Amino acid sequence: MRERAYRFRFYPSPSQENLLRRTMGCVRLVYNKALAVRTEGWYEKQERIGYSQTSSLLTEWKKLEDLEFLNKVSCVPLQQCLRHLQTAFTNFWAKRSKYPNFKKKRNGGSAEFTKSAFKWRDSRLFLAKCKEPLNIVWSRFLPQDCYPSTVTVKLDPSGRWFVSILVKDPSINPLPKTGKQLGIDVGITSLITTSNEEKVANPKQFNRLYKKLRRKQKALSRKTKGSNNRYKACLELAQVYAQIKDARTDFLHKLTTKLVRDNDLIAIEDLAIKNMVKNHKLAKSISDASWGEFNRQLEYKCEWYGKKLVKIDRYFPSSKRCGNCGHIVDKLPLDIREWECPKCGTNHDRDINASHNILAAGLAVRQRGLGGFPHSLLPNPFGVSVCGASVRPEESKSRKATALKQKPKS
Repeated sequence: MRERAYRFRFYPSPSQENLLRRTMGCVRLVYNKALAVRTEGWYEKQERIGYSQTSSLLTEWKKLEDLEFLNKVSCVPLQQCLRHLQTAFTNFWAKRSKYPNFKKKRNGGSAEFTKSAFKWRDSRLFLAKCKEPLNIVWSRFLPQDCYPSTVTVKLDPSGRWFVSILVKDPSINPLPKTGKQLGIDVGITSLITTSNEEKVANPKQFNRLYKKLRRKQKALSRKTKGSNNRYKACLELAQVYAQIKDARTDFLHKLTTKLVRDNDLIAIEDLAIKNMVKNHKLAKSISDASWGEFNRQLEYKCEWYGKKLVKIDRYFPSSKRCGNCGHIVDKLPLDIREWECPKCGTNHDRDINASHNILAAGLAVRQRGLGGFPHSLLPNPFGVSVCGASVRPEESKSRKATALKQKPKS
């Protein structure tokens, strides 16, 4: 069974909201103090302070007179935030993420409760130090005979309360095979273009609410800092951002679920999105398209439902390669949406041609992973013929040069 988090909105009572806000404030305080201690220890003493040391410091902080309020909330979220900080540093040292940032009050907050800090009775959730169950809006049912292992309470910047319940879900089973495969090329005008020559329009949620967002931002800029009116304007602005985020996430979930249900193999590009958004002319459009979230959802849904997701090399010339003869043009600016192959004369739609080449490269990657045999000797379980001359997964010249340099001389 796989673990799955079910997220619901809930409406706390005044006493529950007071306790949860104090808990999140304490979590934020402990996290920031531990981060400051670890940062200071590294820069001043070149010493790596781990979870065990910060846990001991937390015990000492609770004994201080000015931090005595830490004892009035559940101790579990405080310990969990130290574990999260340890995970953040582990990812940083492994060069998977940036240096951890300090938590800010305006971003809302969250608190994680393990089994010892909550009770689950008759589909009702009781958090530690709360006498009443949470008033949860059950938009869907949890699997039967499932007991939550972790509960996370979150307050978003727009003032909405959410609870995420983690359970082992027995309902996640592989979907029936369809015998279909798909290559996907992501874009801005069309969010995706498939090898079936279908284009899904980009809803552009940010542009849809841009005028409303701009109006709220102007209203916020006129408010006095620290005033109650400024606080209200911040909430109204955050609510617009929440609308954009919710609409974008809902669209991507529906799209990725449909793609995973209809296909057994999906090939996509492994894009360097963090580098692409450094282009200020395209950064807003790329961020609004949410290519990273699209790829993330495809990845975990394919893993859940027994489908195959293949990521081809980001340097593979999918757009510049002719899908008919394999010729690669030298340059193909973004403003050119259709082009004609100078070698065979075939006219190509840029995005459709790229999706065909992505599928071809994805099949080549998959077949190489099956044992590294030549393409002609491998059976094709999907019955798809790969067009183009010698289509294979290609790597960048820089990677090849690095490999040659590292190769020992005989």
